[in-house]
Parts: sequence; C-alpha cells; structure tokens
Amino acid sequence: MRAKEAGGILTDLLFPRRCPVCDRPVKPFGRDICDACRSALVPVREPRCLKCGKQLADAGAEYCYDCAHRRHVYDRGAALYSYACIRQTVYRFKYGGRREYARFLGRSLAENLGSLIRSWHPDALIPVPLHPQRELQRGYNQAELLALELGKRLEIPVLSGYLVRVKRTRPQKELEGAARQNNLKKAFKIVQDDVKLNTIVIIDDIYTTGSTIDAAALECRAAGVRRVFFITLAIGKGL
Repeated sequence: MRAKEAGGILTDLLFPRRCPVCDRPVKPFGRDICDACRSALVPVREPRCLKCGKQLADAGAEYCYDCAHRRHVYDRGAALYSYACIRQTVYRFKYGGRREYARFLGRSLAENLGSLIRSWHPDALIPVPLHPQRELQRGYNQAELLALELGKRLEIPVLSGYLVRVKRTRPQKELEGAARQNNLKKAFKIVQDDVKLNTIVIIDDIYTTGSTIDAAALECRAAGVRRVFFITLAIGKGL
C-alpha cells in the first residue's frame, strides 16, 4: 500500500467522511455516499429544456417557460439533479463546511454529464467565483471544488483565476425577477486576459433563472469567447 493511500485511510478513520445525503459517517466505510442513500438523489430526466436543461412537465415542449420568454447569453447548459432532492446537500456543501462532498458530487457530474461536456470540446472549465471576502469567510468556493473534481476526471483544464467577482452581491436566493439580473451587473471581471479561449464551460452549484450564468457569460463573450456552456449540480423546476 502506498503511503498516500495509507494516509487517506487513516484520515477517514480519524475524521469519517460524511455522506452527502444523510450527513452521517458513510456506510460502508471507504465509500463517498451510503449505499442506502443513493436512491434519494433524483437525476434530471427527459424531457429537458433544450436551452437550460430543466426537466419539463410537457413532453411535447422544447423549452421551459423561462427560456421560451427570455434570451440567454450562454449557448446551452445542463444540470445533474433536481434541486428539490439535493437542497439540503447543497446547503451543507455551501454553508456547513462539507467540502468533502465535492468528491462524490464531482464524480457524479463526470459520470452522468461527462459525454455531453466532451461533445462541446471545451478549452477550459470556469468556476463561478465568489467575492474574495465571502470566500475567505467560507474557506472555499464550492463551484471551484466541483470544477476541480470534474476537470480531473475528464482531463479538462480548470481556470479558477480566469474570472473574478469584483462586486459583493446579495445572495441570489434573496431576490426575484429583474432584481436578480440587476444584482449581478458588472459583478464579474476577467483578469487573465492573456488567456485566449474559444469554448468554455461555466461551473456552478445551482441554476435557477440563469442570471448568474448569463452575467459570467457576458463578460467572457466580451473577452472573445465564442461558445459558452454551463454545467450545474442542481437546477430548479421547469414549466
């Protein structure tokens, strides 16, 4: 056994890995999710919106209500889970210090959406950044952790410092409608302008109305990026 592997086992014994669903020590030992908890996570299934990937109630529809009535800046996107089934997981991942969830969540993204991501032929994965003060308080950026796990498994570069958040915005969950878009105006800035990218995939934890993805995509397009896709862990309900 390699020293690194032995060190990992020792760490798990001293600080048991928490299940992303029940938040108890994972059973059986050594896994990253309890076998009994897997069925609680419900992937988004067809029919999906052809633009944002939300699951649709109407099998005859092509787009969700939002995408049919609003023009988005990005080209296309997809999410792995419906938000309802993973809401508590996302909350603990973001605010409860459960950064170890990233291992399972990133692997699940790669296994379920990896083929789609590869079909876009991205030059890089770009995590949605937190404002530096917020990241300092939290200790990490959950979108970056997801991107790093996904990039490692798909062998796609992750450019964590390409896009920065220069405006400390209010949490999007506190806002609705146009207020979400106004909240994010001029919130992002590209600082690695010497890096030329043609196709990117923006990575975030949740997609609701698409305001965050659109704001990030707008800045990237202004820098010359031609194709902008997104992948998120969870997505809200489509109409």
